Amino acid sequence: MSGFPRGRTAIVGAATFGLGECPGWSSLEMAAKATHLALADAGVGLAEVDALFICTPDDFLSGLSFAEALGIRPRYTDNNRTGGSAFMSHLMVAALALDAGLCNVAVVAHGSNQRSGAGGRLVAAARPSVWEAPYGALFPASSYALAAARHMHAFGTTRAQLAEVAVAARQWANANPEAFARGPLSIDDCLAARMVSDPLSVRDCCLVTDGAAALVVTRADRAQDLPRPPVAVLGAAAATWHQSISCAPDLVTTAAAESGPRALAAAGVALAEVDVVQLYDAFTINTILFLEDLGFCPKGEGGRFVEGGRIAPGGDLPVNTNGGGLSCAHPGMYGLLALVEAVRQLRGEAASPVPGARLALVHGNGGTLSSQATVVLGRTG
Repeated sequence: MSGFPRGRTAIVGAATFGLGECPGWSSLEMAAKATHLALADAGVGLAEVDALFICTPDDFLSGLSFAEALGIRPRYTDNNRTGGSAFMSHLMVAALALDAGLCNVAVVAHGSNQRSGAGGRLVAAARPSVWEAPYGALFPASSYALAAARHMHAFGTTRAQLAEVAVAARQWANANPEAFARGPLSIDDCLAARMVSDPLSVRDCCLVTDGAAALVVTRADRAQDLPRPPVAVLGAAAATWHQSISCAPDLVTTAAAESGPRALAAAGVALAEVDVVQLYDAFTINTILFLEDLGFCPKGEGGRFVEGGRIAPGGDLPVNTNGGGLSCAHPGMYGLLALVEAVRQLRGEAASPVPGARLALVHGNGGTLSSQATVVLGRTG
C-alpha cells in the first residue's frame, strides 16, 4: 500500500527559460531566472521558499550554490543526481516533505548552458564504466544503440518505426514557439540521416541545447488561495536497476515497469484514464521502451504501436506534446521540461493543448536506461 500523500500537494507555478541557446548565462543563473519566473507565475514571494531541489550539470554542490544565488536560507536542500529522472524524484520528495510539514514552499529547478557554455559537450561527470570504456563506445549514444539493436533483434522493430517517434516529436514541436528544432521531417529524412551509433542516426538522438525550468510546489490547502490553477501531485514512484548498461539485467525492459505501476497505484488511477503522456525521449528507442514498460502496449509491440502517427498530433495517444528532447530542447537533463509541459497541458496553456486533459503521466529516465521515475499529475478544477 502506498504511503504517498495523494493530492495533498500541488504545483502552483511553472516556467522555462533560455531554451535552445542562452549565451552569456551560467547554468546556475539560468536556474535562478527560471525560478523567479515560476514564482511570479505562482504569485509566491521568494522569501516564502524554504526548500530547494536542484540539479545542474556543472556543480555537484548546486543545492548550496542555489540557496546562495537566490539569497535565501532554506530549511532543506536536495541535490539528488540520478540524471534526467532526478526531477521526478525531486517532486516526489518535495511532496512528502511538504505533507510532513518539513517545509511550506518548495522549488524544483534545473539549468544548463551545455550548448553555449560548453561547446556542445556534456559537462557533467557521467562517464562509461571501466568495463565499457576500453571498447571506445560513444557515451551515452552507444548504450542506447545497444538497447535499440537488441529490441530489433528480439521483436523485429525497424528503423522506420524508430523514425516514427522522431517525426511525431517534430510535428508537436512545429506548433511550439519554444522548440529549438522546427521544420519538415519525414521518415525518409530520418532513414537517410547520418549514423551516430548503429542503428541510431542523428535523428534518433536528442538535441544538445541550453535551457532552464522551475516548478513551485506547496500544500493543496495553500494552493487554493493562489492565482494559478493548481495541478495536483497524485502519485509518484522511482526505481533503479543498474548504472552501466553492461550491468543491465535486460536490455529491452527497464525499471519503468516497476515505477509506472507503483505511481499509478499511488495515484489511484488506471492507465486508460491518462489523457497526455510526457516521456523522457533522449533517444527514439526510449519512447518505445517506456510505452511498453509503462503498459500502453505489450512488450515488443512498441514499434508497431507508434506507427501511423499514433503518438503525433491527432493520434490516439498524445506523447511529448512540446516536441520532447528530440525536437523541443534537451539541456543535458530533460526531465523537468517534461513536468512543465504536463502542467501546461493540465492548465490548458500548452502550445498544442490536448482538449479536456485532466490526467498526465510524466516519466523520467536517468543514466543509460538506469534510473526510472514516474509521476501522475491531475487537474483540480
